Amino acid sequence: MSIWGKFIVSAAGFALGGPIGALIGVVAGHAIDKIKTKQKLPKESALKQIGFTVGVIVLSAKMAKADGKVTKEEIRAFQNKISVPENEIKNVARLWDQAKKTTDGFEVYAQQICQLLGKNSSVLEELLNLLIIIAKADGKITKSEILYLKQVSIIFGFSIEKFERIYSSNLGKISDPYQILGVTRNTPIVEIKNKWKLLASNHHPDKLIAQGLPIDFIEKSTNRLQEINNAWDIIKSQQ
Repeated sequence: MSIWGKFIVSAAGFALGGPIGALIGVVAGHAIDKIKTKQKLPKESALKQIGFTVGVIVLSAKMAKADGKVTKEEIRAFQNKISVPENEIKNVARLWDQAKKTTDGFEVYAQQICQLLGKNSSVLEELLNLLIIIAKADGKITKSEILYLKQVSIIFGFSIEKFERIYSSNLGKISDPYQILGVTRNTPIVEIKNKWKLLASNHHPDKLIAQGLPIDFIEKSTNRLQEINNAWDIIKSQQ
């Protein structure tokens, strides 16, 4: 069963609680009531996938609202990144519409998602990448959108340096392979290699899935792993 099949089902069998659980109840309370007694508790990984999926929908909707209006380009960017089956479009649309009314309260959603997925995790980095893609969809990123992104990043446990790297990478401003790996030209090659191995491991699809990134999102996630491997290849060739 894909994450979209679990989207409503798991919420019925597992009390997510908090703002995420409440919002799911708003859009699918009737469905939850029908299957409440039929479902078993999902595994921890399934719960994390629910958290990521709802996080993408809620935080991206509020991201699009950060500059005061939601544009067609921002909605299109969301749709291009999130493959939603036809039978789930209405449920996702209800959730999006509920969330986009205001940016107020985005912090509590980000905090709960962070608790589910683990602070400073690679999956949260993928989520932040998606938010930045939506922010730049209309051709510009406003100060209010940058502030929103920074606040979400802080809640996710990212340092200012890490946020700047993720942000600049999405804008195509980073070409230095050393900066991509978070090292300097003076860093010993052994340390650089170890850093590459760690980053490549953390961003491997299998590990991302285990940490909560739904399979549905893997193909449409960022090319961070390729970026990491390309950076190492360049550095290695220069030695």
